[in-house]
Amino acid sequence: MPETMIAPTATIAGAVAFGHNVVVGENVRIGKGCLLGSNVVIHADTSVGDNVRIDDNAVIGKLPMKAANSATTQDAALPPCTIGNDCIIGTSVVVYRGCSIANKVLIADLSTVRENVTVGTGTIIGRGVAIENFCSIGEYCKLETNVYLTAYSTVEDRCFIAPCVATSNDNFVGRTKERFKHFKGLTLRKGGRIGANATILPGKEIGEDVLVAAGSVVTKDLLPRKIYAGVPAREIRDVPGPQLLENQDFGPRADKE
Repeated sequence: MPETMIAPTATIAGAVAFGHNVVVGENVRIGKGCLLGSNVVIHADTSVGDNVRIDDNAVIGKLPMKAANSATTQDAALPPCTIGNDCIIGTSVVVYRGCSIANKVLIADLSTVRENVTVGTGTIIGRGVAIENFCSIGEYCKLETNVYLTAYSTVEDRCFIAPCVATSNDNFVGRTKERFKHFKGLTLRKGGRIGANATILPGKEIGEDVLVAAGSVVTKDLLPRKIYAGVPAREIRDVPGPQLLENQDFGPRADKE
């Protein structure tokens, strides 16, 4: 019999499979058909939907830590973490309390999703991605391996962020109290795409259907439907018509979910 620690106030639906050394906290709710790997920890009040797979060593609903000089972590009560139906949570993933993960989201191994984050239906968060607090990610996005999404960022629906993209939110680089008034991360509008190893400076808005080439440094807001490249990124040409989001066929299933 697997060794588990399930709080008496937890609610476990039928056909849930547990690995070894699983810990389920007070008032946790786990839906039917879930599969929990070994050493999974689900903290108090978390809600897990139906048919969710949570792999070994994952931690769900963790409370944030606050350093004495933290600029973004707040001392405030957080709502419970919620995981939607049909999600896959990879090995050693950490999802904090105050996160809302919609249906059919995949969060790959070694990723971290901080508090006050929402992730929309069908989004894929790749291996080793770090999503800081106060971020909103839309539906059917892809954040690939080792993306760093800084606090106070917004990513709208159908966006693509390639491996090792880095974003930032502090124009003062940790100096002077003035910086506390101006924290702002990336805003990536619907259908925006960012190539590998690009760097986005604080508070920049990348317009709808923009393509940022690999290795670019974005130092200003970018107009919609354009291709940008270089250091700093400069407009190259329009995005070709067949590449625009409005001309893609994602199939009836994706649009109806």
